[in-house]
Amino acid sequence: MTAVPAATIQTRLLLFASYADLVGREEVMATLKAPARVEDLLAWARLALPGGDRLPERPLVAINRRHVRLDAELADGDEVALLPPMAGG
Repeated sequence: MTAVPAATIQTRLLLFASYADLVGREEVMATLKAPARVEDLLAWARLALPGGDRLPERPLVAINRRHVRLDAELADGDEVALLPPMAGG
């Protein structure tokens, strides 16, 4: 009997400004075991990316250009953006 592989999803993680500086990249592809939430992607990034351990615990996040909470569920092909705090005038 062969084992059935666990379902996975692939997401594109976009990092902006100081977050891109922390990990040295603006974009990375991540493969996660399904079901997955934003918080799972963040945990993956903290372990897998150089400097990822310095990402904030609760960053602003958008999935496919819509702001979401950290418990939002991810779907295969989602684009997830980590958005640093912004100030402006």
